[in-house]
Amino acid sequence: MSAPTLREFLRARGVTRREFMKFCTATTVMLGLPATMAPRVAAALAEARRPSVIWLPFQECTGCTESITRAHGATIESLIFEAISLDYQHTLQAAAGDAAERVREQAMKDNWGKYLLIVDGSIPTGNPGFGTIAGHDYASMLKEAAEGAAAIVALGTCAAYGGIPGAKPNPTGAVSVGDLVKDKPIINVPGCPPIPVVITGVLTQFLTFGKVPELDALGRPKSFFGQTIHDRCYRRPFYERGQFADSFDDEGARAGWCLYKLGCKGPTTYNACATVKWNNGTSFPIEAGHGCIGCSEPHFWDQGGFYQPLSTGNWGNARTVATAVGVGAALGIASAALARKRQRDAEGT
Repeated sequence: MSAPTLREFLRARGVTRREFMKFCTATTVMLGLPATMAPRVAAALAEARRPSVIWLPFQECTGCTESITRAHGATIESLIFEAISLDYQHTLQAAAGDAAERVREQAMKDNWGKYLLIVDGSIPTGNPGFGTIAGHDYASMLKEAAEGAAAIVALGTCAAYGGIPGAKPNPTGAVSVGDLVKDKPIINVPGCPPIPVVITGVLTQFLTFGKVPELDALGRPKSFFGQTIHDRCYRRPFYERGQFADSFDDEGARAGWCLYKLGCKGPTTYNACATVKWNNGTSFPIEAGHGCIGCSEPHFWDQGGFYQPLSTGNWGNARTVATAVGVGAALGIASAALARKRQRDAEGT
């Protein structure tokens, strides 16, 4: 008996066609596609069958797993995630020890060349003994699983770039998935951790089109990482006017002014935090009053202090930093100075 289609799977769980179409329309727009593509996305998803997914956890904190499992309520996004056949995942699987390894090996054998490999956590290269599963070192395990994968999702900043384990002085010799695997398509989904909707969106994209989405120069899906957080931040008007909070408890902070001077890395950080947000779209760090720390960018831990402005750190490339400092901090501050002069002139008349 063949595996059920996604439409059959969702129908059995009480998801109506209206709910499914609403999800497909929202996902289509979120992926940067025209709304007219929604019926095509729905048709492709409806007939898709559950792909086998092998999820390997290496040097990680379980935050990426927590991110996807902490979805608010039984959303259709979580049902999409359940619609894949998650054949191996340490935190979520019931099996353990030899039984778990037999499941992984059998799933790889039965779906060779077709399964999706998800990896979270960096891979130590300084000593194979730094990380092992069932007696197999992480690097060997990754290479074996990658050989039969259709594609690989490097989930979280640790898997995508080395992350915190790879921060200076990098005692384990931590590297990213892309540093070890060169012959397979890799989708980097960075973030510490990634946003749940971004994770399910990438899986939906793969389910819908059966191929790797369009990626940027760092291997990230452009649909979610095509713009900086600054591009869509609701505090940007304050930035443009040169209105910056000088401390976390001053009048500017209470008025919702820009957090640039307090170290916000939004101008050089590419992610969808400002649009899809966290906790079922409730908020994101900047909205909660804390600047972006740039966790979806390479080497974010080593790029200078979290509370130092971009102009005093080593963040981003010359173009983005010049934009952040030159346009906002220069023109913005200049406009603020002009406003203050006008106010003084008005008070003197």
